[in-house]
Amino acid sequence: MIEIRIHGRGGQGVVTAAELIATAAFKGGREAQAFPSFGAERTGAPVESFARIDDQPIITRQQIYRPDILIIQDPTLLETPEVAKGVDKKTIIIINTAKTKAELKINFPLNNIHTIDATKIALEIIGKNIVNTVILGSFAKATGLISLKSLTEAIEEKFAGHNELIAKNIRAIERAYKI
Repeated sequence: MIEIRIHGRGGQGVVTAAELIATAAFKGGREAQAFPSFGAERTGAPVESFARIDDQPIITRQQIYRPDILIIQDPTLLETPEVAKGVDKKTIIIINTAKTKAELKINFPLNNIHTIDATKIALEIIGKNIVNTVILGSFAKATGLISLKSLTEAIEEKFAGHNELIAKNIRAIERAYKI
């Protein structure tokens, strides 16, 4: 089982990111689950969400304490100790940042870190600083757990009836995937 933990702030689509991962994995023929964890829901407050992907039915429902993959949608959260909990040298880490791996001052092993300026792409294509779909394009490429096709299908399903939003998000994931 692959366990994914996503950190961000309220309003950045952290919960939707986990849902899209699970939906894309399911569309790719795998078992999946997604669920959030947050306190007082408000824009800007730290939020976590979780996803699991497996080839077998997933029975566990607990939070993810030792993620195989860690996605950090807001780089200011790198300074909080909770983000690093359970991370080891095998954890794949995807960070939304304009900085390079060498410029980051973090306590993570650097061998499995992928950085992407998802904020820049989101602002250019979507017109808002909502980076969840952008960073999922990077996730798809870095992990191979979901395909670009299944992620596109998940976006089309999630945002059905909002054709312009669908088109922008698909362009954003495609750009992130190519980086």
